Amino acid sequence: MSLTPHELETYLSALVRGQLKIATMIWGPPGVGKSSVVSQIAAAHNLEFVDVRLSQLAPTDLRGLPVPEADGQGSGVSKWYPPEFLPREGHGILFLDEVNMAPPTMQGMAQQLILDRKVGSYELPDGWFVWAAGNRKEDRASVFDMPAPLANRFLHLTVRADFDSWRSYALGRGLHEHVIAFLTFRPELLHRLDPAQPAWPSPRAWEMASHLHRAGLDVSPAIGEAAGAEFSAFVRLFEQLPDLGEVLSGGGAGLKLPDEPSVRYAAVVGLAARAASADEAYHAFQWLGSAAGPEWLQLYVATLVSKFQAIGQLGELAGLLGRDPRLAELVQGTLALTEGV
Repeated sequence: MSLTPHELETYLSALVRGQLKIATMIWGPPGVGKSSVVSQIAAAHNLEFVDVRLSQLAPTDLRGLPVPEADGQGSGVSKWYPPEFLPREGHGILFLDEVNMAPPTMQGMAQQLILDRKVGSYELPDGWFVWAAGNRKEDRASVFDMPAPLANRFLHLTVRADFDSWRSYALGRGLHEHVIAFLTFRPELLHRLDPAQPAWPSPRAWEMASHLHRAGLDVSPAIGEAAGAEFSAFVRLFEQLPDLGEVLSGGGAGLKLPDEPSVRYAAVVGLAARAASADEAYHAFQWLGSAAGPEWLQLYVATLVSKFQAIGQLGELAGLLGRDPRLAELVQGTLALTEGV
């Protein structure tokens, strides 16, 4: 079952709401956001989140250490003391990441925890879900085959990179508008695995690139030389933009939108990313309505809706509906489309 990150979030949320404690395996290429989605699910449902990287553990790290104890009759037994990171109470998600990068002996130890919800003398509390994640062989990851009995006890979900899901995440996280605008223009560069290079574009790498760019640093160490060169060329286009702050304040009547498509992408996404209120969003819509065609208005509204949804400001969207019938139609159409995904 192949899902976008948004669809994966919806599916996993349904498991939580239904209290379906079925072990679930999430497959996908590196950097696509598997662990991020799971941590967001935990936060959204007020669940604790324990992230265990199985590939970095030895079997005794999971089972615990044997400690001798006297039995009161002059002899003794060994008792297994489980590690402190395993939960002992409450409700949460135990996330076993990189499960198929762990060697077979480690997978065998994890199998008991996944199938029986216990290992050694440790038993997982009833309020906890057990989910896992791993990379696929076709992603050139150093993985081991998962034992058939273990694989057969999982639900198997595959997540793929998806620009709309990433855009919503990026807007909600406040990633740099230059990064969001560039990937709106070149969405095929959101995820491009290159096993021959140490750095290549992925959703995770673009988030790192955003931090580098905001600090005034070259983004190539995060996304690779080729994507980094394209991004740098795109950023130079922002010098051709009109004053977006003036547009948002309602004073853009004398400003013109350049004809170059890449510059228009930068302007439209920049306006949506910067709009902090219904007033600013409306001023930008009015300006674009006189300066650009309907496809650019649609892009602006789609980005704006995604941004306000991600940051939890749906009230700002409601404040737009009565201002312009054309704007109301685009907002409602975009909302209907996103709710139907």
